[in-house]
Amino acid sequence: MSSRKTLNAFLDELASSSPAPGGGSVAALSGALGAALISMVCNLTLGKKKYADVEGDLKRVLEQSEQLRDQFTALIDRDTQAFNKVIEAYALPKDTDPQKALRAAAVRGATKEAAQVPLEVMKHCIDALALAQSVASKGNAHSVSDAGVSALMLHAGLEGAALNVRINLGGLDDPEFVGWKKDEVQSLRSTSAMMLEEILSVVEDKLQKS
Repeated sequence: MSSRKTLNAFLDELASSSPAPGGGSVAALSGALGAALISMVCNLTLGKKKYADVEGDLKRVLEQSEQLRDQFTALIDRDTQAFNKVIEAYALPKDTDPQKALRAAAVRGATKEAAQVPLEVMKHCIDALALAQSVASKGNAHSVSDAGVSALMLHAGLEGAALNVRINLGGLDDPEFVGWKKDEVQSLRSTSAMMLEEILSVVEDKLQKS
């Protein structure tokens, strides 16, 4: 499982001629890194007298960021598994009409799943960006740059996942499903860009005052 490999082993596999893990897994990893940074800022803030008034808020943020980190980590492998299912579907026999029909249905189902996994990454990135907003505003001022890096990683993860949704939608002959998902992708991208701008504005303001 890719998420359990050492960093070097994962990078070696990523750099190899194998098509998976690929960009989808990297997008999920970006989300996991962003969530981990949120947790770090929380842990560097909790217990400090200066931030006693936000202790309760940041404890809740920490719990949520750790849940998201687990979800992103699982999605690293789920993306590879979804891709492999598409490959397996295309490898099904197609010598007879019944076989062709079965193969087409299998390809359609596997491709939809392969689009859904990065879409899930995108939704989790939005949830995590909301937490990054909290730690940028309320967290330890000495770690505000980490909150900014978190937001950048989450936005990058969302944008990377969006590319993976779109490439899978391109192989589907289901206009209603494709149209619905494309609209969802665009809405999430717009929301992420807006949230990133807001977070970086907070970070820049605090950096100028430091």
